[in-house]
Amino acid sequence: MNRNELTRIARAMVVKDKGILAADESSGTIKKRFDSIKLESTEEARRTYREMLFTAPNIQDFISGVIFYDETLRQKTKAGVPFAEHLTKLGIVPGIKVDTGAKPLAAFPNETITEGLDGLRERLVEYHKLGARFAKWRAVIDIADGIPTQFAIDANAHALARYAALCQENDIVPIVEPEVLMDGAHSIERCEEVTDTVLQSVFDQLHAHRIYLEGIVLKPNMVISGKKNANRANAQTVAEATIRVLKRHVPSAVPGIAFLSGGQSSAEATEHLSLMNKLGPLPWALTFSYGRALQDNALKAWGGQAGNFSAGQREFSKRAKLNSLATTGRYAASMESQAA
Repeated sequence: MNRNELTRIARAMVVKDKGILAADESSGTIKKRFDSIKLESTEEARRTYREMLFTAPNIQDFISGVIFYDETLRQKTKAGVPFAEHLTKLGIVPGIKVDTGAKPLAAFPNETITEGLDGLRERLVEYHKLGARFAKWRAVIDIADGIPTQFAIDANAHALARYAALCQENDIVPIVEPEVLMDGAHSIERCEEVTDTVLQSVFDQLHAHRIYLEGIVLKPNMVISGKKNANRANAQTVAEATIRVLKRHVPSAVPGIAFLSGGQSSAEATEHLSLMNKLGPLPWALTFSYGRALQDNALKAWGGQAGNFSAGQREFSKRAKLNSLATTGRYAASMESQAA
């Protein structure tokens, strides 16, 4: 483990005014996205779509890193340049999703465990050769009657820590992503309670596994009401509750926190991030690692049509710029209607 290298990469991932693009949709997820624009999910369509995002003008001003899916890490631009090489030349750090998904946790109904540890050490060696300098592993915690159980939380935290240790062994920065889902009807208070418990378990396990905290990036959920709750908390309440939980559990040694959007609308995710940064000074950088919340408008503008390639890029750049402003608390909702 090269601690200096891990520190350098982690800091580059959460550098001021920039955030991470999550372009690591699995084959199933990208198909659903393409279905929404009535486009067949072929390998070439996926390659073209990713190229649209990665070659958007001046994205290096707003994007610090990109999370790839295995297929995407092996793809190239039309000019024949591997995507990872193209981004590296722009000063953008390439990363890779390495888990194989959340599967049912045996004997624990309605709870999941993320798989993918088998063979991970060998895959990380290959991914490093392909240009990846960070990785991502997502643990999924659902809230409903009787769940989550402490066992499911601890099992997922243990897997996250094992993954993180293997990454650091290979000089790859682990993004540690424990996601408490916002799919239910729960209150923001219930989300805060569960997120508290999850982060406590995650950092206990990271400590037990001797993880070098200066060489990780945390990717948590925001503390937010369930989508089905009829009385959802307002944006300021979300920001304050999220910062409160993070201050309880995230050591200042961690260089940065890159939030997932987790089903929020694009504007909602941006506003919450900006309000949190206004609550500073904070001991860590607060930035974004958004997938759908960065890509939705670009996907719709492109629509799978070659003639709309530049239009898709403009929408992506606009969204990236707005989130860049949110990383320093300078975003305002009125900016949504302004041109990029």
